[in-house]
Amino acid sequence: IEEALYIIMRKLYHSKELLIPSDVTVSVKSRVVTVTGERGTLKRDFRHIQSDIKKVGNKIVVEIWLAKKKHLACGRTIISHIKNMMIGVTKGFEYHLRAVSAHFPCNISIVEDGDIVEIRNFLGQKALRRIKMLDGCKISEGKLKDELVIVGNNKDLVSQSAANIQMSCRVREKDIRKFLDGIYVSEKKIIGE
Repeated sequence: IEEALYIIMRKLYHSKELLIPSDVTVSVKSRVVTVTGERGTLKRDFRHIQSDIKKVGNKIVVEIWLAKKKHLACGRTIISHIKNMMIGVTKGFEYHLRAVSAHFPCNISIVEDGDIVEIRNFLGQKALRRIKMLDGCKISEGKLKDELVIVGNNKDLVSQSAANIQMSCRVREKDIRKFLDGIYVSEKKIIGE
């Protein structure tokens, strides 16, 4: 039986570009990208990815050399992260959550000026759930009934704060098809849209 030879092709050179808006300043130093805008400053480290990140005029250029298919995908990922940072420092991100309760209405209170949310009487439990918002995220009550709104510049931290609230209200040891209680993310958007 002949053995099949698989040749893994490497792409010699791959690059992606991103235009920098006029109201944002970007600096790149040894794969650490800092983005500054009217809402503040965000910094992200890309040193774990083998690539060249340069600022050329009013563009960010990501270059990858001798890469396999999986590594090529990192170029677009870096560009997407920087794009989200630019949106964050100019407009900001907003996640909406809704509380769902069938029998026991859970009591949600926001304390310490929007830094901590406390959840009481979830499924009739006595336990108090305290969830701290991550750096730069603030939580407030929404316009609708039982609605929470998390606002911040860093998309990763805003979404992780929303996920922490949702995960703290998981129904355990019951049929989740019947017990639909919880706090769920209902909407993700850019502030003002």
